[in-house]
Amino acid sequence: MRKSLSLKRPLIVYPLAFHLLTLMVSFAILLAVAIRIDSGGPYTDEQIVPVIARAIIRQDDGHLAVRMTPELAELRETTRDLWFVSEDDAGKSVAFGSVPPHYASLIGRLSDLSYAQLRAREAPYDLAAVIRREVGPAGTLTILGHGGLNELSAIVLIASNVVILPIFLLLVLTSLVVTPWIVRRSLAGVSRIAQEAEQIDTDSRGRRLSEEHVPTEIAPLVSAVNEALRRLDEGYERQRRFIASAAHELRTPIAILSVKVEGAEHAETRRLGADVQRLATLAEQLLDLQRLDNDMKVEELDLVELVRHVVGDLAPLVIASDRTIEVQIDHSLPCRGDAAALERVVTNLVQNAIEHGGRHVTVRVVGAAFEVEDDGPGIPAEDRERVFEPFHRLRPRSSGSGLGLNLVQQVVERHGGTVSIFDAAGGGTNVRVDLTTR
Repeated sequence: MRKSLSLKRPLIVYPLAFHLLTLMVSFAILLAVAIRIDSGGPYTDEQIVPVIARAIIRQDDGHLAVRMTPELAELRETTRDLWFVSEDDAGKSVAFGSVPPHYASLIGRLSDLSYAQLRAREAPYDLAAVIRREVGPAGTLTILGHGGLNELSAIVLIASNVVILPIFLLLVLTSLVVTPWIVRRSLAGVSRIAQEAEQIDTDSRGRRLSEEHVPTEIAPLVSAVNEALRRLDEGYERQRRFIASAAHELRTPIAILSVKVEGAEHAETRRLGADVQRLATLAEQLLDLQRLDNDMKVEELDLVELVRHVVGDLAPLVIASDRTIEVQIDHSLPCRGDAAALERVVTNLVQNAIEHGGRHVTVRVVGAAFEVEDDGPGIPAEDRERVFEPFHRLRPRSSGSGLGLNLVQQVVERHGGTVSIFDAAGGGTNVRVDLTTR
């Protein structure tokens, strides 16, 4: 069986992959544009500023001095052309390394600045410098310094990666949380029509799926299903009218044939009476199926009286078949239903028991249920569901029409009840019909 496809992949995974690709391409374009626009040379690494600030101390006389810390020593080792000027807000300053004369005019006025990136125009870019304010052991300082150089491409690349990651994580979070909510809200109409579809069966013809509150993309499917339901209803109605008409038309010639067979002079002809009766029974059962759709009259029923009435009518048939029948009343509960239809149910079950069962038939009323039990060979467990199928016969050469138990099941289901087959206590078959007490 093919596994049903989920909307999670097309609505969450695929958009996330598209978002990630879009972000990467967008930042790549921005990086390329930024590199192309920028032609000022490399930047001084700003990481030198805190190292320098921690290496500046204040002497007893208030002047600033450079203390060779391990960090500064490592920085000087990696950057041979390291130089810087550090100045406090009072104008006191200290220098380290070979400060280019270009910046001489800034010494004594660095405290007026807070941020700057100065880049040299030509190699070896020894004029590239950074200005930052930083807090260190000597207090707040303004530092002008030159150290390791970074290309703009590397800086932008690192920055873009740092930016892409949280944005993508935010997109993942919103997709996982928001997208299912949006889908559920958008497909709420689909859930509604699914519930409506579950309630459609052969007993509720004429129903259609509501097309309101359904997304535009799904509306054609709903319309197509409704059109299919309409065609099925029309086909069922044509079939029902044909069966009813055929059954009505057959009654008259069957009755005439029955009279002629019964009055025939030859014994061979009279023996056809059983076959004629079978045709008459089949026609009546077809009419019963048609009446189920049109003539159901639900009323309060006395199940005991109904069963006794049917058994009384069938008593001559039982005696003629050299069988016995009895009615047992365990206890009775009031129930509702169509008396004529339920009488047909009891009749069919008793006739089946007489024809296919043993020598004795018991009809038992138990609450809002009744059982028809015989002492015959029984029905194998594997055939107990199939015997309710139309025209199914347990024994191929059986004289039955094959519609009796199907009619029983349809009548009982229209009454909201169930029909079940069990093994009888002493062997044989026990057919139980449970009705509702509403």
